[in-house]
Amino acid sequence: MDSVIGRVGGKCLLTIHFVESSLMLAFLRDANTSASVIEIINLLDEVLGAKTFNSLFPVILTDNGSEFSNPKEIEKRSTIPCNRTKIFYCDPSAPYQKGACEVNHELIRRILPKGSSFDELTQQDITLMMNHINSYKRKKTEQP
Repeated sequence: MDSVIGRVGGKCLLTIHFVESSLMLAFLRDANTSASVIEIINLLDEVLGAKTFNSLFPVILTDNGSEFSNPKEIEKRSTIPCNRTKIFYCDPSAPYQKGACEVNHELIRRILPKGSSFDELTQQDITLMMNHINSYKRKKTEQP
């Protein structure tokens, strides 16, 4: 899980990358805050249901950005007193620990250059962009 920032102080993206399927989801947020991240995680939990959410998100790997600074609220289920996931943080200055996510961010930046405003974009625009990025054919490295 990571963020792609548009113009400073404007809208931004929360990205969630599923390594095994090479699928990335992106959610448009009004601001780069921990509250906006928690809101999206809560929405996913509600829409997917506890069983599916737990299956898809047993752990979440992210960086130490301020938007991820409230792990307890991300981890806990708001409806019942139990954890829904476990947050782990990458080592500082180690973007290679979530390399596939960073590669997708490079593709996003081809469409939405760094410093550009996301303020006029809609979630539908972001979904269309991610559909194109997710369908982009790439070479997979084989595991030994």
